[in-house]
Amino acid sequence: MNRALMQSLCRFLAVALMLLPYQTGQASMIGTDLAAQPASVQADRNQISSFLTRAQTVSELHALGLDPQVAQDRVAAMTDAEVSSLAGKINALPAGGEGLILILLLVLIIYLIVAHR
Repeated sequence: MNRALMQSLCRFLAVALMLLPYQTGQASMIGTDLAAQPASVQADRNQISSFLTRAQTVSELHALGLDPQVAQDRVAAMTDAEVSSLAGKINALPAGGEGLILILLLVLIIYLIVAHR
């Protein structure tokens, strides 16, 4: 009886292995730039968000007739490439912040907001 049970079990397993599909996987190496990209993009989004919450930026947006929350929503809707580009421009600003450069950056942000409508 034990032998008959073992044979039946082996036959069942053999048929099951033939009928069930094999799943194949592929593993490969990725570069560090791809591995670090999501953290970098999130850091860029945080940097732009903190820039948009500054008192001077908020007052400039109000002066131009824009709601700062709408600007935040538009930044959230930007692609990763646009966010990286804008964060790079913010990083290029002088530490003291010249008024003309800040205004040009605000105009760029407003242009991106209007262009995405």
